[in-house]
Amino acid sequence: MHPDDTIAAIATPPGIGGIAVVRVSGPDAEAIGRKIFRPLHRSLPGFETHRLSHGHIVSPGDGAVIDEVLAVLMRAPRSYTGEDIFEIHGHGGYLLPQRILAATFQAGARPAAPGEFTKRAFLNNRMDLSQAEAVVEMITAPTGRSLELAQSQYRRRLAGEITALRDGIADILARIEAAIDFSAEDPDLGTDMTIPNRLREIGREINSLAATYREGKIYRQGVSLVIAGRTNVGKSSLLNRLLGEKRAIVAPTPGTTRDFIEETVNILDIPVRLADTAGIRITDDTVEQEGIAMVWQRLAAADAVLLVFDGSEELTGEDRKLVAGLTGKALLPVVNKADLPGKLTAASLAEILPDRPATWISAKHGSGMEALQQAIHSFFLTAGESDPHRTVITNLRHKLALEKASFFVCEATARAAGGAAPELTAADLRDALDALEEITGRTVPEMILDRIFAGFCVGK
Repeated sequence: MHPDDTIAAIATPPGIGGIAVVRVSGPDAEAIGRKIFRPLHRSLPGFETHRLSHGHIVSPGDGAVIDEVLAVLMRAPRSYTGEDIFEIHGHGGYLLPQRILAATFQAGARPAAPGEFTKRAFLNNRMDLSQAEAVVEMITAPTGRSLELAQSQYRRRLAGEITALRDGIADILARIEAAIDFSAEDPDLGTDMTIPNRLREIGREINSLAATYREGKIYRQGVSLVIAGRTNVGKSSLLNRLLGEKRAIVAPTPGTTRDFIEETVNILDIPVRLADTAGIRITDDTVEQEGIAMVWQRLAAADAVLLVFDGSEELTGEDRKLVAGLTGKALLPVVNKADLPGKLTAASLAEILPDRPATWISAKHGSGMEALQQAIHSFFLTAGESDPHRTVITNLRHKLALEKASFFVCEATARAAGGAAPELTAADLRDALDALEEITGRTVPEMILDRIFAGFCVGK
């Protein structure tokens, strides 16, 4: 990246649409804007920062009109990147935005690299690295809760937590370094237990924050849930009911489902990747046998199995064999066909699935579906993990940095409690600070920055 360059890119998705935005950022943004923009109201003064102007974008070569647009100049530092930005709001589509972008290149801009606008915002101290990463998470959020977590991170809630941890460690480090420099004035440092006690408290806070990654990962990346059971228990009907549309073929003929059907559904803000599978039974059909073999492979890889039973029949040998084959697997029992006279009892189900209460539903009529969704949500997230008021991390990089900081705080705690040389304790605390600062970007190498921003779209 060359910060002296002026970059340009289309900031809106490609395709048919009412408006497309072309963004230009850098020291020559205003000059490029003056070359290609012709205001329709000549009586108005020149560009006024942060004020839309109505006019034409023209070719810098021959002055031919490309599009009628609204344009705005945002002078530094009050812009997204912290540099001068010239934005063009023209008509959408495939061709016009590309022609406008080509005009900016002819006027002196170069194509922006993926994430380069946000990277410049980070380098110009318009946001820290955790905020920059939150930009992508907001754009790609699959559910409302994942969007809330990304917005919270963008509003510096995570950065605030990291700052508080840093300040706590820095205060202790300052005390230790002062004692090193003036050891004669603080001879009791080695026996002062307030330092290891405070470090233990900070270590617990770091570990508590790192532990939220499990919840954040679930909301951000979702879970895989395979619907399994013997033939004709209503697996495809359940899939259709959860999706709210007919996606799988439902028929009374055993073996109807042979291929995997996968869809993602939002279940109480958890993105759940559902897979409908072939019914497991003994069969002479070689194609169905191959499908059943693949079912067992898919079951082994799933985060959990939605195990469906037919409530209108008693347990069969195939039911028992399937449960035995899933020993050690996370199971959510579901009893379907609650609209029919029941023959399967909770007591008989408890014999093969102790301590795993089933949810009783009718996939055909939709009864019990709210209870099933709540059971799925509660299976993956505890009540404490669903607390909307606590800070949750969703990025693996942040978790690893917190674990590194925790390790060094633990080392420092042991040294301080054991009366080790204060220089060693101070060194561990500096390493802990460096690890925390990786989250906000103060100590991240250029190579890591490039890798982070390479995952952004070009216009961001």
